[in-house]
Amino acid sequence: MSTPGNWRKSSYSGPGDGNSCVEIADDLTQVAIRDSKTPARTPLVFPAGAFVAFIDALKEAPRSAAFDLVRFRG
Repeated sequence: MSTPGNWRKSSYSGPGDGNSCVEIADDLTQVAIRDSKTPARTPLVFPAGAFVAFIDALKEAPRSAAFDLVRFRG
């Protein structure tokens, strides 16, 4: 699966720490996510529909539950 090439940062990324954020690239079929500090690393790539469903679930979940959805478990 190839990675879309038009990377952009969140509109919430401001000056200062604005360089340390997640970047996203998308096309009609997939969405890719990467860490802006390490853009050469392999990004996470999702089918577009799965990513939209994930974002919709985050929007509807209570704040604490949404955090649990995206927290990395070590």
